[in-house]
Order: sequence, then structure tokens, then C-alpha cells
Amino acid sequence: MLSVLSYGRLVARAVLGGLSQTDGRDYSLVTASYGFGKDFRKGILKKGMCYGDDACFIARNRNADVLGVADGVGGWRDYGVDPSQFSATLMRTCERLVKEGRFTPSSPVGILTSGYYELLQNKVPLLGSSTACIVVLDRRSHRLHTCNLGDSGFLVVRGGEVVHRSDEQQHYFNTPFQLSIAPPGAEGVVLSDSPEAADSSSFDVQLGDIILTATDGLFDNMPDYMILQELKKLKTTNYDSILQTAQSIARQAHNLAYDPNYMSPFAQFACDNGLNVRGGKPDDITVLLSIVAEYAD
Repeated sequence: MLSVLSYGRLVARAVLGGLSQTDGRDYSLVTASYGFGKDFRKGILKKGMCYGDDACFIARNRNADVLGVADGVGGWRDYGVDPSQFSATLMRTCERLVKEGRFTPSSPVGILTSGYYELLQNKVPLLGSSTACIVVLDRRSHRLHTCNLGDSGFLVVRGGEVVHRSDEQQHYFNTPFQLSIAPPGAEGVVLSDSPEAADSSSFDVQLGDIILTATDGLFDNMPDYMILQELKKLKTTNYDSILQTAQSIARQAHNLAYDPNYMSPFAQFACDNGLNVRGGKPDDITVLLSIVAEYAD
């Protein structure tokens, strides 16, 4: 039999839970981007939202905020193919689909799938491969819906701790899952995964949650504790403050990437796979930093 006190606690929890679930306010993301191309010593954008072979987009629809990052596979350069073309075209296509409202907020993998298959059907020849991560905030339900293919990814930080994150997908060391378009006759030779193979998740967010979406150039050079130290500096939802923090994170990752004596997460992973590697990993770096805020027109 429940005591009066225990019963009261249960009722209070039910009431509070009901209030939190019926919060009538719409949420949105205040987002800033920053990054470095591997061949540049300062943050610089190529045409479109691209840092080196990385690409990204930030889009809004009446029902959702949507972010995307993609990392073009650099090995295509050995065959005379610009790796940035595939990742940039994929992200531009996904962005257009969002702006046209041709998506369901609860299914970011649908955005990725539609974008990829549109590339396959494109009459303009396009070759290449890319990882991809799509993050969608449903403004009304306050749920964050995500899909991640490969080794780009995201973190959700609350109260200084990582409360939700993407899972990295690797076939084997340094060979992430990827979307590809191969030359005619080479479809069975070039590594290519289905967009439906992306890892999908949903998570309830709260006002003030921080969402960091990035390519592997960040995660391969900065462990969680370093990222969290930088995020502690972020105190407001002001865009300039978010941009300043995104710049600080990207710069630190970029500097560590060129430190030959630093034991980076990538070097540690290589050692775990029997390789004698030390130092940072020079790579393109893209950081999208967001804070969950109350929606304002």
C-alpha cells in the first residue's frame, strides 16, 4: 500500500511530466558554422558552404530546423576527381529538399535518401563518395531526429555533459560507411553503402541544449573532454557568441591536427588497430554549433 507521501510524489511527477510534454512553445536552433580546409591556415569557405572537401548546410522550414555535414572522400583525387564536388552537391540537394518542404521531420534519413537518389538520376555526370550526417529539430515536438552514415557525427551536451551522440560507422580502420557514385562498369568495385544503412535516432531536447555537428576532422583531433572545455565558454544563445565558440573549437582542432607530438584520438585508434601512429590528423574540419532556443519569427 502506498503511503500518502509516496502517492503525493507520484502525482507531482505525473503533473510535472505532463507539463513538460505539453510545453506549447516552439523550439528552434541558433546555429553558427566555422571550419578549415586541410590546405588552408585560416577558416575559409569555398563556393557554397564548403571547407575543403567538406560541405554543410543550415536550413529552415516552417516545421523544423535542419543541419547537414558531409565529408568528401579524398582518395578520388588520385583519379582526377575533385572530392568536394560530390559532398557539396549532396548537401545542396538536401538543403533544397528541406526548403521546398519535401521531407518529414521525423525521418532525416528520408532527406539523405532522396538527395542521394536525385544525384544518381542527375543527367550531369558526377563521381565521388561522401559520409553524411543530417540533424533535424522538430520545433513542435521538441525532438531531435538524426541520421549518420560514416564517421561524421554530432553531440548533444546538457549541463556540461554529453547526453546523446551519434555512433560512428566503419567497415574497418579509416574506412567509413559512405555514399558513392562510381564510373560506369565500376559499381561493384567502388565501396558504396545505402543511405538506409545510416544510423538513426530520436532524442528529446531541452531549451539550452548544445548540439555540435561536425565532420571527422574535429572528432579525430579533439577528444570529448577538450570539446566540453570549449563549450563551457558558451553562456548565451547570441549568434556572435556561438560563432566565437565554433571558431575556437575549429581552430584548436586545426592546430592539433598539425602537432606531430600530440596523441590524437585518430592516432590512438590507429594504435588500437596495430599501427604505430602518433600526432594529429591533418584534415578538413567543419563545425556546426547550435543551441536550442525558443522559436522567434
